Amino acid sequence: MNRSEATGEIGHRTPVLIVGGSLVGLSTSLFLGRLGVPHTLVERHAGTSVHPRGRGNNVRTMEVFRGAGVRQRIHEAAKILSSNNGILQTPSLVGDAGEWLFRQIDPGGGLARFSPAEWCLCSQNDLEPVLLEAARELGGDLRYSTELMSFEQDAEGVTARVKSRETGEHTTIRAEYLVAADGPRSPIREQLGIGQTGPGDLFHNVSITFESRDLAAVVGDRRFIVCYLTSPEGDGALLPVDNGERWVFHAPWHPEHGETLEEFTDERCREHIRRAVGVPDLHVEVTGRAPWHAAERIAERYADGRVFLAGDSAHEMPPTGAFGSNTGIQDAHNLAWKLSAVLDGWAGPGLLDSYDAERRPVAEATSARASSRSVEHSHPGYSPEPGAGGPGGKRGGILNVALGYRYPRGAVLGADPAVPVVPDGLRLTGEPGSRAPHLWLDRSGDRISTLDLYERTPVLLSSAGALGAWHTAAARVAERLAVPLASYRIGEGPDAELAPVDGEDWAAAHGVTVDGAVLVRPDGFVAWRAEGTSEDPESALRAALATVLDLG
Repeated sequence: MNRSEATGEIGHRTPVLIVGGSLVGLSTSLFLGRLGVPHTLVERHAGTSVHPRGRGNNVRTMEVFRGAGVRQRIHEAAKILSSNNGILQTPSLVGDAGEWLFRQIDPGGGLARFSPAEWCLCSQNDLEPVLLEAARELGGDLRYSTELMSFEQDAEGVTARVKSRETGEHTTIRAEYLVAADGPRSPIREQLGIGQTGPGDLFHNVSITFESRDLAAVVGDRRFIVCYLTSPEGDGALLPVDNGERWVFHAPWHPEHGETLEEFTDERCREHIRRAVGVPDLHVEVTGRAPWHAAERIAERYADGRVFLAGDSAHEMPPTGAFGSNTGIQDAHNLAWKLSAVLDGWAGPGLLDSYDAERRPVAEATSARASSRSVEHSHPGYSPEPGAGGPGGKRGGILNVALGYRYPRGAVLGADPAVPVVPDGLRLTGEPGSRAPHLWLDRSGDRISTLDLYERTPVLLSSAGALGAWHTAAARVAERLAVPLASYRIGEGPDAELAPVDGEDWAAAHGVTVDGAVLVRPDGFVAWRAEGTSEDPESALRAALATVLDLG
C-alpha cells in the first residue's frame, strides 16, 4: 500500500480486479485463488445474498466446484433440500390434480456415465457464503461495502477508483485486468458502450418470502424443486426453503400495465398465495419481497481491451432451468485459467480473445433454451409471442445444454465450426472443443476421474506401452515453450502413471487409437487430438500447443 501525494488517495495494485461479489464474482475469486493469481474483489453491498434464489446448480457447475475443492461444503449447505426433486405443475395443492413435468433430475442414475458430479439444489443465500469463505482461505482480497466509482484503461492496465461505503475513504486500484461481474444493469458495460442483442424483457415477478405453519401439511410428501400453480385466480411458482415453515412464492407482476411494487402489500400477497395453494384460511406471514425481471439479452461483445464481462453483465436469461447463474459461473471458470496463463507468461495475450469467441455463443444458445423452457413450464406472468425461444430452444432434456455444449471456435484446434454449440444429444467422445470424457482411473491406489487431472495446466494423455513417443514429446515441448504441460500415460505396466478402472478403453473413449494423444485444457475441454501416430510428434504437439496458447 502507498499513498499518492497528488491525490491523497491510498493506492493498491493487483493483477486482477473483480467488480461484483455475488455468485459469479465469488466464483471468479475462487478459481483465481486456486490458480494462485492474486486479485481484489469489490462489492457495494455489505455481505452476501440474503434472499433464497438461484438454487439450481447443474452438473457442469458442480464439476468445476468439485475441481475447486468446495463440492462437499456445498452439499453440506444444501442438505436441507437434498430430498427435493422434480417440477410439479398443478391448479392447486389441494387434492391430487396436476402433473409432474419431471419427477427426478437424474432418473436411473444414468448421469454417472458422464460425470463424477451431480446436480445440487443450493440456494444462492446458502451457496455464496461457502464461496466467500473458500475464496478468502485461498488469499482472495474481498472487500464488501466497497463501491466502484469510476475506471479507465490504457494499454498496460486499468485504473479504478473505489469508495468504502462504511468510512467514505477513496482508494485507487491499479489492475492489469478487470472482470465486470456487476449484474444485468452493469455500469461497466454501459461505460464501455457495449450494446445488447435479444428480445429484452420477457416478464416480471415479485419474489415473496413467507412463513406458514400449515403449508407443509398441504404439500405432504411432494418434495418438489418448484411447483407451478396455474389457477387463473392465483397463479405463481412455489419454492420450498426448508420443506417446513419457510417458503418463496413468485407472483406475476405487470409494470408494463402500470402496476407498481407498492401494490404488493402484505395482505395482497397473503391472499394471492392462499388462492394459488387452494386453502382460503392458510396461515401466511410475509417476511420479505423482491422484484425480479426475466429477460433475454446478450452483450454484443464480452471484452473491451483489458475489461471482461461475466455473468449477468454479459447475458440475461429467464430463470427457468437456472441456466443464467450456471452459465455465469462457467464464464468465470473459462476466464480464470486464461487470465492465469497470460499473467504467468505461458500464454500470449491473444488467448484472452477466445473468451468471447467461446462463451458468447454458449450464452446465445443457452438463453434460447431458457426462454423455451419458460414456455414449456408456463411460467407465471409469461405470455410469449408465437415462436418464442428462438433457434436452439428445442423442447427436451437439458443435459445437452448443461454438459454437452461445445466451442466450435476459440482456443481449440481441429473443432468443426459447423457443429452446433448445443447439440441435440449428449456426445462427449473427445472431439476438440467439447468437455473431455469422464473415466475412472487408478492412480497409485487412488480412484480418480479423468476430470481430476485438469485444473492448473494443460494435460496430454497418451497410452503406456505405445513407445512413449507422445510422452517424450510432451517433456521436450514443455521445456522449449516454457509451458507447464503435464503428461500422463494410461494403461498397464511400469510406464503407466494411470490405469483404467473396470477395463475402460481410454483411447476409444477419446476418439483416438492406442498410438494417439489428446491435449486437454485446464478447464477440461479438449484443445486438440492426434487420432494416431505421427512422424514427428514433437513438432505436431508444439504447433498445436503454440496455436492454442497464442505463443506465436
